Amino acid sequence: MITDFHPGYLINAIVFAVLGVGLFLAGFSLLVRAAPCELWKELVEKQNLAVAVFMGAATLALGIVIAATVH
Repeated sequence: MITDFHPGYLINAIVFAVLGVGLFLAGFSLLVRAAPCELWKELVEKQNLAVAVFMGAATLALGIVIAATVH
């Protein structure tokens, strides 16, 4: 039985989750726009493995930085 639950904890979790996702989407969109080529075209149409590895690594790195910042 949880006796130390406060509604403020849930609200804080929701606010920080929304903030983290918003920052992630903003950072990822900046990354896609800053690339010298069309990343989605390279990834989907040409199936470029190097672009897939780059996007995966950038996604992980951005997520780690945002998680550390929001935490």
